[in-house]
Amino acid sequence: MADIKVSLHDAQMEIFKSPARFKVVAAGRRFGKSRLAAWVLLIKALQSKSKDVFYVGPTFQQSKDIMWGMLKELGQDVIKAAHENTAVLTLVNDRKIYLKGSDRPDTLRGVGLEYVVLDEYASMKPEVWEMILRPTLADVKGGAMFIGTPAGKNHFYKLYIEAQQDDDWEAFQFNSTDNPLLDPKEIAAAKSTMSTQAFRQEFEATFESFTGGIFKEEWIKYVDNEADFAEGTIGHYVVAVDPAGFEQSSKDRGLKSSKLDETAISVVKIVNDEWLVKDIYHGRWGIKETAFKILQAAIESQATTVGIEAGALKNAIMPYLEDEMRTHGRWVNITDVTHGGKRKIDRITWSLQGRLEHGKIKFRKASWNDHFISQMMDFPSPLSHDDLLDSLAYIDQVSVADYAGSIELEDWEPMDAIAGY
Repeated sequence: MADIKVSLHDAQMEIFKSPARFKVVAAGRRFGKSRLAAWVLLIKALQSKSKDVFYVGPTFQQSKDIMWGMLKELGQDVIKAAHENTAVLTLVNDRKIYLKGSDRPDTLRGVGLEYVVLDEYASMKPEVWEMILRPTLADVKGGAMFIGTPAGKNHFYKLYIEAQQDDDWEAFQFNSTDNPLLDPKEIAAAKSTMSTQAFRQEFEATFESFTGGIFKEEWIKYVDNEADFAEGTIGHYVVAVDPAGFEQSSKDRGLKSSKLDETAISVVKIVNDEWLVKDIYHGRWGIKETAFKILQAAIESQATTVGIEAGALKNAIMPYLEDEMRTHGRWVNITDVTHGGKRKIDRITWSLQGRLEHGKIKFRKASWNDHFISQMMDFPSPLSHDDLLDSLAYIDQVSVADYAGSIELEDWEPMDAIAGY
């Protein structure tokens, strides 16, 4: 068997050398979790006498994107065959490393395993481990490593706490700065734009609850000079729309109507990395009136792009919006905005919390301010509306889409560094 030399930095090596059967690793972004996982998979597979090993990510494609190239690079001297379509490596001792996705649980059943690595465990359903993967280790008393960046106090947090109380388990927690290869300037740049909670979770690997007190009223800053909102000054306008149901019927009126969602239309001027919020129109309108108000907001601000939340409501609006554009002889660029697979609470928090805390969002004084602040302070209460917040949170995607439209490059995908879209 070919010799293989494991190369890891000191913090990674501490985890690697731990004799614990089960390891739970909470680590910040860019700590080197994936490289650690690759070395563990290779060594465990080479040491195994009869069973194979699994690497499990949230999805199969994510597993392949993260791990396939790294495994082939680090294990090139001990790999006998690589099956690209199925993402299976066969090593020189005939043991195999399988890349899997937790979203396809049927592919994880019915096999005995020597070892399993669960990457980004916070993004998986806990049943994947408890009911499917844990039994596969019983035959040879195999082991497992759970790695990831915290995502609130969910099942990953519960496992991390429990691992500190069991002799077969060991829990580790490392900051991003524990990776000596990471440029400190990158950490400083992230800290200057992210919220305190988000930075602590993503880079310091702390388990943040993100419930209650997400926003503070003192973060609301107003633009002193109304001229900053004038056309021709630095920056450009974009519009984001969070649509709600259409037409308030007679049975909707009165007390019940106060419980209904509203359509919210955010009009924001992008100036470098700052947002100047000119208006947030909100109300429950008929579908034709909704289309008119969207176009009116775009025309009045001379917005370059309008983002509308993708789905059935957008599909219903578009024919009317196109009619309005033909009628007025004004056409605007319409783009989809989506939840990106994130929960609403996470999406709004990531889009707005850091920007507000660091003064990157400023507001024009207007009648809708109190309504916005009320929703902001109640968030994320299920008893309160968040339509205005949701609309404003979509601005990050619209501003990225607007910028991307001016770039003529192939195979280039923009991403908002704060929101993660």
